Amino acid sequence: MMNTRIKRPRIHLGAWGAPLGIIGAVIALAWIVVAFLAPVIAPHDPLAQDLPRLQAPGGDTILGTDSLGRDVFSRLISGAGVTIPLALLLVVLSVLIGTILGSIAGFFGRWVDETIMRITDLVMAFPTVILAMVIAAALGASLLNAVYAALIVSWPSYARLTRGLVLGLRSSNYVVSGRLLGFSPWRSLWRDIAPNIIGPILVLASLDIGTAILLLSGLSFLGLGAKPPTAEWGSMVSDAIGNFDQWWLGVFPGLAILTVVVAFNFVGDALRDALDPKSATLRGGGPTL
Repeated sequence: MMNTRIKRPRIHLGAWGAPLGIIGAVIALAWIVVAFLAPVIAPHDPLAQDLPRLQAPGGDTILGTDSLGRDVFSRLISGAGVTIPLALLLVVLSVLIGTILGSIAGFFGRWVDETIMRITDLVMAFPTVILAMVIAAALGASLLNAVYAALIVSWPSYARLTRGLVLGLRSSNYVVSGRLLGFSPWRSLWRDIAPNIIGPILVLASLDIGTAILLLSGLSFLGLGAKPPTAEWGSMVSDAIGNFDQWWLGVFPGLAILTVVVAFNFVGDALRDALDPKSATLRGGGPTL
């Protein structure tokens, strides 16, 4: 008799005790809180031009002011409320589209697999940043179009990962036995396969949040994303180019991008160790559940 027991991914609890994982989680959570409370936290109107221009950090303007007399700290906080939610939205949409298409390709195979994978290969054949730039330029400069452009170049990695995982699981005993019991293909995908592929997808998604922030900030830096006077980290770095001697204009938004990207990378590493017992064992972790 075939084994009908569904395998579940094991969670390695010791991985979350790693210092880098804790630091990353704290920093990432702090930035997320700042992003959603930006209107409350910001001490000044990020668009107001009523402060002395190019004032150095200190006093009432903790991070100084820009060339138009706007408070850099307030714009930095407001930029978090723009960049981080859009990056999270981008990753969620990429996961949904890529996972669905990859699951269909891996499970059904044949012409369905060939069609989806050739489209995936076509998108991945171009450098990610360059293709995103071309699409964003064709759609027009705006944050929404930048998200569309980033989404088009982001979903294929999830499709390829999911397809590979599904191909390795569709012939497993518990999947085959479910089909013999009368499960439809969609029920097999959802009930038997999905619980076993969610771990690697979550790891890739957590690591891709930092990539999404870099991509969206890069498009805004090139003038293909946020339009003035919107406060966005990439556009703030771009505005600082004309004022090299005022170091605070580019340093602080650059540090914001750096800290949030590194934080989510740390979280992704900890999540990978928590969901991969072999990786956690190699690092000397604790027990699994």
